[in-house]
Amino acid sequence: MTQPTPLRRVPGHLSTALDLAARGVPVLPLRAGKVPFGNCPTCRDNACGGRPNMKTPGPCTCPRPCHGWAAATVNPAVIDSPDWATAWRQAQAVAFCPGEAGVTVVDLDHAEAVAWARQALPATRTVPTTRGEHWIYRGAMLSANAVRDGVDIKSAMAYARWLGPGAGTMTTLPDTVRALIVKKPAPVRPATAPMPAGGGECRHRTPAYLERGITMAEQHITAATSGVHTTVYRTFLAVLSTHGRCGCLTDTHAARLFAAAQTKGETARHCVDAWSNARTALGM
Repeated sequence: MTQPTPLRRVPGHLSTALDLAARGVPVLPLRAGKVPFGNCPTCRDNACGGRPNMKTPGPCTCPRPCHGWAAATVNPAVIDSPDWATAWRQAQAVAFCPGEAGVTVVDLDHAEAVAWARQALPATRTVPTTRGEHWIYRGAMLSANAVRDGVDIKSAMAYARWLGPGAGTMTTLPDTVRALIVKKPAPVRPATAPMPAGGGECRHRTPAYLERGITMAEQHITAATSGVHTTVYRTFLAVLSTHGRCGCLTDTHAARLFAAAQTKGETARHCVDAWSNARTALGM
């Protein structure tokens, strides 16, 4: 008589991860400190090229879960593979990538933040955390930390701990949450280089020429699909070299360019630095 094959015992975190993946939620293990596993020796400091997102792994073919949120997957053969086994044995929690799961987590880190959310945000599914709550909305957006005291936004290109399904009905991501990451760019000083010797005529010729240049620059930034940092700097450089020496370029124009860059995930600080570096390169 053939003996039945013993059932394989699946450790708790791995079992949770496989269950989530079966429901289309990309998962990864977290080690002590609630952080992802670091790069393996081959991928140290992203020498392998990293993994820019989960749909396009990029040049790295490392099978280990060593690229933070970008290692998250729904593939059970990867999750339950020998390459992930050591990580699961050491794992302290399971994380998921909210944006790739089609949701946004508003991470409320203390009681005051929770009280603010109850006043300011539409009710949705909530999950208790160690110190506060996760409010989960249907829909993805850019992620951002510290949008206000004790409040982080975790969605695209981020991870959040899985703390259970929560309670309540998940509602559609509201504009009030999207607006939390839209920050007014830091003020920038317009170019102050003098007019050409002899009071030469402004090369813009008409206001429409300047407007067209700014609009084209905005479009160039928002159309970038890779190398966003470089694209932003080079666009700022081009705008300043063409429009920055006669005094017609204003803070309003710069703010439009900063806003375009921020829609691609750039921070206000990076925008300021890129603008300053472009001015320095041009001797302005």
